[in-house]
Amino acid sequence: MSILEAVLYGVLQGIAEFLPISSSGHLSLAHNFFGTGIVSVVLFTCCYFTCQQVCSLAVASILLYTAPSFVVLMGAALWKAPITRRKVTALALAFGGCVLVSGIMSGGLTVSPLGLVMGIASGFCYATYTVFAHYVMGHYGSLTMTYWTFVFAGLGSLFFWDTAALTAVFTNPTGIWSGLGLIVVATVLPYLLYTKGLEGVESGKASIMANVEPVVGALVGVVVFGETLSLWVVIGIV
Repeated sequence: MSILEAVLYGVLQGIAEFLPISSSGHLSLAHNFFGTGIVSVVLFTCCYFTCQQVCSLAVASILLYTAPSFVVLMGAALWKAPITRRKVTALALAFGGCVLVSGIMSGGLTVSPLGLVMGIASGFCYATYTVFAHYVMGHYGSLTMTYWTFVFAGLGSLFFWDTAALTAVFTNPTGIWSGLGLIVVATVLPYLLYTKGLEGVESGKASIMANVEPVVGALVGVVVFGETLSLWVVIGIV
């Protein structure tokens, strides 16, 4: 066991003492939740924001929503889940709607090779959460899975710690409320609700249904920020 693994297991052991989980199960958490926390949250975030920096936001959004396709393909490869005509049609319609809602028809897009790689990687990492959840949900409930996912994601995020940036954000009321909203409303709650949905919905279908996100974003833009809906965005929502 390396020093890093020993430190990680020690931290988990200490945190888990406050939870109703047997001591024999502590170490297994590292293997079950490394994927969801590090790959599905931390690496996904790094890839997605890198893509946004070198490409248009619309391009980054479109590439992210290749995730359901990855889920369907990995489901077929790993669990022999059937790829039905209805599922393919739903994938195509959902992806097409995301393309239109993202604003691609307005033009002025910028694309780079690095952006394409990072965008597709963000879609893949986003999809892995559903895949890892398939194996974990048989042993843990949605709340436990979400909790340990973000324990690992938090530990992984320590490598990107920026004291100056955090101080700038959390030294004023607007930054505090915005930060809490990003953490709780835009991150933890979506993962918790999506994980809960996976308990009763097949993974491929759940991933496709989650593509409603850009539609909600467009509607929030209209209601909260007074944005206007173009014809193409309306078609994409429908």
